[in-house]
Amino acid sequence: MEINFEKGNGLVPVIVQDSDTNKVLMLAYMNREAYELTLKTGRAVFFSRSRNQLWEKGETSGNWLEVTGISADCDNDTLLMLAVPKGPVCHTGNDTCFADVNSRELSFLSRLDKIIYERKRDLPEKSYTTSLFKAGINKVAQKVGEEAVELIIEAKDQDDELFLNEAADLLYHLIVLLRHRDFSLKNVADILEKRH
Repeated sequence: MEINFEKGNGLVPVIVQDSDTNKVLMLAYMNREAYELTLKTGRAVFFSRSRNQLWEKGETSGNWLEVTGISADCDNDTLLMLAVPKGPVCHTGNDTCFADVNSRELSFLSRLDKIIYERKRDLPEKSYTTSLFKAGINKVAQKVGEEAVELIIEAKDQDDELFLNEAADLLYHLIVLLRHRDFSLKNVADILEKRH
């Protein structure tokens, strides 16, 4: 990726977005050295225009940005950084520099879906998910049925913790079944959205 640092007098703007929630977290600037350090360390390093020096996000607060990806815009003079924030991003203590709440409410489901996809692709040893894929579609479908029945039974009782754990088991096994059939949660979400 050839970034045009010259166009902005040695700096390019960087839009930082949460890689799980897609929430825009902040805007900062990088020079070539900050960009190269970010690639090397995996943590966001920027150039402070007010201090006229490099700064690693979180070096004083401990609220690092672990970088998961960087891409350039069509003119190669602006960067989009995907990152996982390790605490509030803004110096004010807010989740974002735009005073938004960066809620991770359901974003873990997308990550779990991806993890299950990777388990199917890589089949790592000593993984419960791998054992399900190796057992075949009948076993996976059977597990979904068993978990659904267990959830129904728990729904009639008053133990909220057991009920929610059974719901989690059902959802996990449903994602495994979807992935076994080469579908994802997004395929189901698309149908729900169309119905809405």
